[in-house]
Amino acid sequence: MKRGYILIFLSASMWGTLGIFATYIYRYGVDSFTMVFWRVLFALMILGTYISIFLRESPFTRENLIFYAIYGLVGVFAFYTLYFYTVKISSVGFAVLLVYTAPAFSVILGRLIFKELITTEKAIALAMVLVGVLLVAGNVDFNVNKVAILTGIATGFTYSLYGVLAKFGVRNERPERVLFMTLFFGLLFLVPFSKFSIPSGAVPYVLGLAFFPTFLGYTLYNHALKEVEVSRASIVATIEPVVAIVLAYVLFGEELTPLQLLGGVLIIGASILVHVREEKSQT
Repeated sequence: MKRGYILIFLSASMWGTLGIFATYIYRYGVDSFTMVFWRVLFALMILGTYISIFLRESPFTRENLIFYAIYGLVGVFAFYTLYFYTVKISSVGFAVLLVYTAPAFSVILGRLIFKELITTEKAIALAMVLVGVLLVAGNVDFNVNKVAILTGIATGFTYSLYGVLAKFGVRNERPERVLFMTLFFGLLFLVPFSKFSIPSGAVPYVLGLAFFPTFLGYTLYNHALKEVEVSRASIVATIEPVVAIVLAYVLFGEELTPLQLLGGVLIIGASILVHVREEKSQT
C-alpha cells in the first residue's frame, strides 16, 4: 500500500477521536470557541516543542506570512466557526453530513487547480462516500432553515480548502512548520471569541484533543499530501466518521445500527477503490 494512503488512514483515525474528547470536555461546561482555542494553543506548544527538539529548527518562518494568515483564517477559524454555528442552528448529524460534502469540492478544486483527472473510479467512490456518510450520520433532521444549509455547505467547502492550501504549503516547506504557522494564525483569529480559563478537570481531555486529532492528525495528513492527490486524500479521509461511531459504540454504548454499518462499509470500500485504481494505473 502506498505510504501516503496509510498516513491518511491514520490521520482520519486520529480525527475520529475528536468527538470523544469533545464529549468529555463539554461535561465541564466549556463552550465551543474556548475548547477550540485551548485545543489550538496546546497543539502549538506540542508542535513547537517537537519541531525545536526533534527537527532542530525554529517553528516560525517569516516567509509567506500572507499565505499562512489566509490558511489560518480559512482552515482553522472559518471552518470551526461555520461548523459550530451549523450545529447550533440545526443538529450535529446535519452538520457532519454537510462537512463531508468536502470530497465533492476537493474533486472539483483538484481538477481546476492541480489538473487532477476526474476519473470514473473517483466519481463512483465519491457517490459511495456521500451515501455512506448519509447512512453513518443516522437519523438526520432535514427540516432546517436555509441559513443552516448555506453554513453547512460552506463548512464542507472550507474543509476542502484545508487540503488544497496544505498541498501548496508542503511543496517547499516542512509539513510540521506549515501546520504550526497555520495554527498560529488560526489562534489569533480565535482570541476575540474565546474565554481564557477552563476547569482543571477538563485539561487532560483538552491535551488529548490537542495531541491526537490536532498534532498527530494534521501532521500525518500534511505529510500524506506530499504524495497523494487532494481529491483522493479527501475521499479516503471520510473514514473519520466511521472511526467516530465505532469509538462512540465502544466507549459510550451508543447504538450502532445496520444502516450505519452499511454506510461504514461504503466509505471503506470507496477508500479502497481510489487506492487500488491508482495502484493499477501506475503499473
